[in-house]
Amino acid sequence: MNKYPFRLFFLFFLTISFLVTIYGCKNLKGSKPIYPIREYEKMIVGNLYADYVGTQNCLAACHEHDRLNHYFQASTMGVQLKKESGMGLVDCESCHGPGSLAIKDLTPELVEKNARQGNKTPCDYKTLIDLENLPAPAQSLICLKCHSANATFNLHNWNASSHSQNEVSCFDCHDVHVSPDLKVSPINSGKLCFECHQAVQVEFSMPSHHPLNEGRIFCTDCHDPHGNTSELLRRDDIKETCLQCHPEKRGPFVFEHADVVEDCMNCHGPHGSVNNNLLNAREPFLCLQCHEGHTITSRDGRPISTESARAFYTRCTDCHSRIHGSDLPSGSGRGRFTQ
Repeated sequence: MNKYPFRLFFLFFLTISFLVTIYGCKNLKGSKPIYPIREYEKMIVGNLYADYVGTQNCLAACHEHDRLNHYFQASTMGVQLKKESGMGLVDCESCHGPGSLAIKDLTPELVEKNARQGNKTPCDYKTLIDLENLPAPAQSLICLKCHSANATFNLHNWNASSHSQNEVSCFDCHDVHVSPDLKVSPINSGKLCFECHQAVQVEFSMPSHHPLNEGRIFCTDCHDPHGNTSELLRRDDIKETCLQCHPEKRGPFVFEHADVVEDCMNCHGPHGSVNNNLLNAREPFLCLQCHEGHTITSRDGRPISTESARAFYTRCTDCHSRIHGSDLPSGSGRGRFTQ
């Protein structure tokens, strides 16, 4: 029996199986909802009979939200995300869910009658998604439907952030109806952050502090509120964050201070301190936590008097001025951070 046709058939079978497997695995990588997103929104509302009618139909039947609509139309979402932009459409129902039941009993005659009496005609809010009473993750999910695309790639980390894990939602910082500007400006970030981080606000009021209250730096210079680290840092670690403003401390140095190379917070508080230069403790007590005291001698090696030694111990950096690192040895030929 000729085995050549059998081998061809077996090779063909393996090729087809490989292609089917690759194609199937490629589809498995994608995250697809069982139902269309709009059907999920109807489930959130709690009424599957609601349908989408469009913002214009909502506003034509109900003028209660005219001011909010003006703000929305002037905002980033309202102006840029139009049909002609080629991006996803954003309207009232994108967040509030289908609105057919909300305007079901409203007629042009009723709206006109109320307008003549100086009254606005509200819609039936109870048929819409109750955004204010949703759990924080669900509130954020409303925003993440659109804000997890490539244009806002940093929000991919939101679910792993300390804000998200502590039940903070997008609504706590952003209000799409308050004004055309949906972002929090850097100058206002401190006031917003201090609503929750009151202990940090106290630190910025201490004698030695980073100049946030003076408007020279902002919370967002160091922290990314949408980041995925425990401290929400903009850089990979604390030292890299500090070096954004203090590059002269980067090194590498011939003589390096080991603790300083590892973590700036071993010696400094990031926000404020009662000690000079944001130190965690006063000198020499800060240095003596790691270093033993040493005998003070003159240049020729003779001991110095006790009074002079006591004066020396008031501040180590009076002699060791290059405490972050130095490329030059000391007079003894060893790295003492004195030059």
